[in-house]
Amino acid sequence: MQSESQKTMESIDKISKQKQSGESQGTCYCGKDRNLNIAELLCASCNRWFHESCIGYQLGKLVPFMTNYLFICKNCSPTGLETFKKNQAPFPQMCLTAIANLRQESVKDGSNKLLFSKDREIIPYIDQYWEAMTTMPRRVTQSWYATVQRALIKDIQVLFTYEEDQAQGSMFGLFNMELTAIKPNYEAMIKQGQLKVTDMGIATIPLAGNVKGRQGKRRPAVGGASDTGAPVGKKGRAADLGALKLPSHGYPTEHPFNKDGYRYILAEPDPHAPFRQEFDESNEWSGKPIPGWLYRSLCPGIVLLALHDRAPQLKISEDRLAVTGEKGYCMVRATHGVSRGSWYWEASIEEMPEGAATRLGWGRRYANLQAPLGYDKFGYSWRSRKGTRFHESRGKHYSNGGYGEGDTLGFLVVLPNNKHTKYTPNTYKDRPLVKFKSHLYYEDKDNIQESLNNLKPLPGSKVYYFKNGECQGEAFTDIYQGCYYPSVSLHKNVTVSVNFGPNFKYPPGTEYNYRPMSEKAEEAICEQTMADLLYLTEKEGKLRLDNFNL
Repeated sequence: MQSESQKTMESIDKISKQKQSGESQGTCYCGKDRNLNIAELLCASCNRWFHESCIGYQLGKLVPFMTNYLFICKNCSPTGLETFKKNQAPFPQMCLTAIANLRQESVKDGSNKLLFSKDREIIPYIDQYWEAMTTMPRRVTQSWYATVQRALIKDIQVLFTYEEDQAQGSMFGLFNMELTAIKPNYEAMIKQGQLKVTDMGIATIPLAGNVKGRQGKRRPAVGGASDTGAPVGKKGRAADLGALKLPSHGYPTEHPFNKDGYRYILAEPDPHAPFRQEFDESNEWSGKPIPGWLYRSLCPGIVLLALHDRAPQLKISEDRLAVTGEKGYCMVRATHGVSRGSWYWEASIEEMPEGAATRLGWGRRYANLQAPLGYDKFGYSWRSRKGTRFHESRGKHYSNGGYGEGDTLGFLVVLPNNKHTKYTPNTYKDRPLVKFKSHLYYEDKDNIQESLNNLKPLPGSKVYYFKNGECQGEAFTDIYQGCYYPSVSLHKNVTVSVNFGPNFKYPPGTEYNYRPMSEKAEEAICEQTMADLLYLTEKEGKLRLDNFNL
């Protein structure tokens, strides 16, 4: 058995090795050097610095040279999303941050000062940026001025230098003038038990689970979701005081739903966008809309059931590969859709109580989420009862006996390539960005009527359904051209699991020449990257901060 001190020393040794590795890997997602004029965050796992502007998580108010935070980059996070938490800063840290920023400002304006007045510069800086520097409530009296004085004097020759000036009074500077050395002390956090090093990287340690608080139902955010749609039970308010709750598989646990005629696409900073640095260093944009072209839509790295593109009453499993219905028909789509080629996925009926039913198949982005798949012109489904196939609310006989609990269904779509069709995905860079729960989303207004007017059959297109490996024949031919998503619509509390490949329980025969839906994830990233670069190239010289229409 290892003692706690041995484990701590091993953790510190491990983080030291990760530091050396991180230093050799360079800086930030963008690969550019450090920029001391903007806030930068140090990853606790890989020890790389990341520019605030390159981080997708909406960090709130920050200033450069802060040390009171925990940050894990998306490359080190097991969920693929950044983790950030700002802690309460003690006054010595606030003084260090203030003097470092004053020093950097003096370098920029050419005055190159080393010492700064406590009363005329340090305290006013802390007062101006209090909310950005700490989570501690702003003091209502000026008694904290004396606390700053004590903090500065206590750490002379440790953090600060001191001189007395007859004209300006007490003057303080940095003991270590190397500004790039200012960073969070993650080793101390490990010793204090706030962090631990695992094979997956750095992990936060939540507060003790028996913290008691006032019991009561938590009010869900308007238009948002908690976790994956499961019911929110009673819990104490103090239960939220631990480490950040990491979302599953790279999507925020609280997010806006696609509804009421609007769709929301998760966005991340685009490192290739022009004037990125100018925007980050400018104070003129504070509180104003962010130009959409500075960001890009985030492409998931794996095909799963979408958390945002579903009816809110559906319950998605933690691994996002199963869904349970509730009451009337409603639907969930997958994260990825296909526009050309032959694609296949599977669904298994895990539980189907009496009176429950499903309609499974392929649906477009405009297929109604609060209705069964095949209700409108945007979906093609196969019903469990009697094996009926549905499109535009018209049911036709398809397979004998339907399917039920224990059956595994296969769904194959064949979409021939059309040389007259533009397959480049939408960049959404001309759409407005909206903030929801620390993340930015493109807001896209549905235009269903225009889509209905533009519907055209795709010659040679086909849909096949399979039951336990046996093809039930052609279900639909010459379906409307467009992008189709694996879609699951459920009636009552039936549970369906999905398998997007590459390994299927009942793979179709080689004559179908299909691809598993799982392969679409990497292809979509390539397509989206190309679309973003094309947009920036076509708009070169036109995307400027001074002509952005607010």
